[in-house]
Amino acid sequence: MNKPSLFGKTLNELLQVVRELGLPGFTARQIADWLYKKEISSMDEMTNLSKDVRNILQEKYDLGLIAPSKVQVSSDGTKKYLFPAGKHNFIEAAFIPEETRSTLCVSSQVGCKMGCLFCMTGKQGFQSNLTAGEIVNQVRSLPERRQLTNIVYMGMGEPFDNMDEVMKSLEIFTSAWGYGWSPKRITVSTIGIVPAIRRFLAESQCHLAVSMHTPFDEERKKLMPIQNVYPLSEVLDLLRSFDPGKQRRISFEYIMFSNFNDTPRHVNELARILNGIRCRINLIRFHPIPGTPLAGSPDDVIEKFMVALNNKGIRTTIRASRGQDIYAACGLLSTKELVRRRQEED
Repeated sequence: MNKPSLFGKTLNELLQVVRELGLPGFTARQIADWLYKKEISSMDEMTNLSKDVRNILQEKYDLGLIAPSKVQVSSDGTKKYLFPAGKHNFIEAAFIPEETRSTLCVSSQVGCKMGCLFCMTGKQGFQSNLTAGEIVNQVRSLPERRQLTNIVYMGMGEPFDNMDEVMKSLEIFTSAWGYGWSPKRITVSTIGIVPAIRRFLAESQCHLAVSMHTPFDEERKKLMPIQNVYPLSEVLDLLRSFDPGKQRRISFEYIMFSNFNDTPRHVNELARILNGIRCRINLIRFHPIPGTPLAGSPDDVIEKFMVALNNKGIRTTIRASRGQDIYAACGLLSTKELVRRRQEED
């Protein structure tokens, strides 16, 4: 039977651990310090704890660090790391270095149940939620972790479908007893689960990104089944009622699909529905995945779309495409590895 992991526990959870073991409460902060600040690789390194205490911890807990099992390096410097998640399953984390920043795109689930038409991860189906430890481990076990300036929850899975563990991971990243990151360096993306957005806005100061992809209800239903449960209008009403302040950013992700969502009609409707929300739009090139009828808009169409939105007063940028030669789009690499491992076992 696998022992529970210490890594990924919040300070309150560590307090519960030490109380159950009959240890003084301050031991929890000592353990958090070793886990998140001093980055130990074994419990024996917790040298301000007695040998007996370390032995008790080792008897009842694993440290819980997981090294990546594979890495692919793009010609543009992007790296896709594959982490094991159970017997056959894998998750992906993409390291994206740029001149002035380095970003890690982390996963929050193994697979995804949301079924978006444009997403390869959704084609795997849902396997399991990641624990807070498995989410934070993608940063901790990254060889380039000391270069990181930003974290985005835009990898495999829907973060707000794994709300408790995602919120715990954010607490670990941003708390003084944890990694002490500024919330301004972290962005969490969602397809628009309204109750979870409300909780996130109340309990976290991190940036929010909402996957929109079209302003029209019927089109969005074709792309994203979540539209049938939480219409975009509900998401926008919630955001319109919320004051993010000057330090917090709300953005909308908009993948550009040829002859589907890239017309002047879409520009006009975006300007109408986003009125009153201080936000930005990130336009994203679509690179086709197996089994989808969608095609990406040409670059000149994307450029005109950006200019038109900016002229309407909506700050709009085009996200640079990275790592195309290493299947950097979420789900492609892990799906290949999943199929390969199962074939080997059969």
